[in-house]
Amino acid sequence: MLKMLTHIGKYFLMLKEVFNKPLKWSAMRTLIFKEIDDLIIGSLGIVAFISFFVGGVVAIQTALNLTNPLIPKYLIGFATRQSVILEFAPTFISIIMAGKMGSFITSSIGTMRVTEQIDALEVMGVNSLNYLVFPKIIALLLYPFVIGISMFLGILGGWMAGVYGGFTSSDEFIMGLQTEFIPFHIAYAFIKTMIFAIILATIPSYHGYYMKGGALEVGKASTVSFVWSSVAIILANYILTQLLLSK
Repeated sequence: MLKMLTHIGKYFLMLKEVFNKPLKWSAMRTLIFKEIDDLIIGSLGIVAFISFFVGGVVAIQTALNLTNPLIPKYLIGFATRQSVILEFAPTFISIIMAGKMGSFITSSIGTMRVTEQIDALEVMGVNSLNYLVFPKIIALLLYPFVIGISMFLGILGGWMAGVYGGFTSSDEFIMGLQTEFIPFHIAYAFIKTMIFAIILATIPSYHGYYMKGGALEVGKASTVSFVWSSVAIILANYILTQLLLSK
């Protein structure tokens, strides 16, 4: 317990240090664009693939469970919309990104620690935390854009699976999408996404920056960062759902 509290305290002290002694904008801009390319653009392919097919699976499973002829077919569209917007796109994709982005961040910073590049930055008078972590936080402010694409493709996949699989008509599916639509659910999903983005940028950075040892420990740090990022996302998801959706 004491060790965990030490890590939590160290994590928040790291966040404070990230915003101290900022790098010149000309150098920071280059780093930010590199992180956007690595973390955001580099994740679009896997996010698009997973979202499209999971949306289709949600629609098919919903359709196969509507065995009673009295239950309207538009519920397929309704269930797909609710599943994708409320949980699948923001939370499920974020846990996958904790594996993809998180491992990349931890291993890249951890390798710099092992090869003493971070020590070299400190010797040159550069705030290494600002140099390494701040661009990742700024880049991940675009993370809601990734989740917006995930929502769209998840619903599109559901529509294609439902209509072309012969489970429902296009009009019924779209009617389900529009039934009892609450615009705040979109806002709720994007609020969650912003919190998850900060978790994805900072927890893996913490585990990479403060790791000790050699190449083997870089791999272990990547695994630990994925576990703790996932735990933080699940806990944040529960707390935000309780705060924002419970009446």
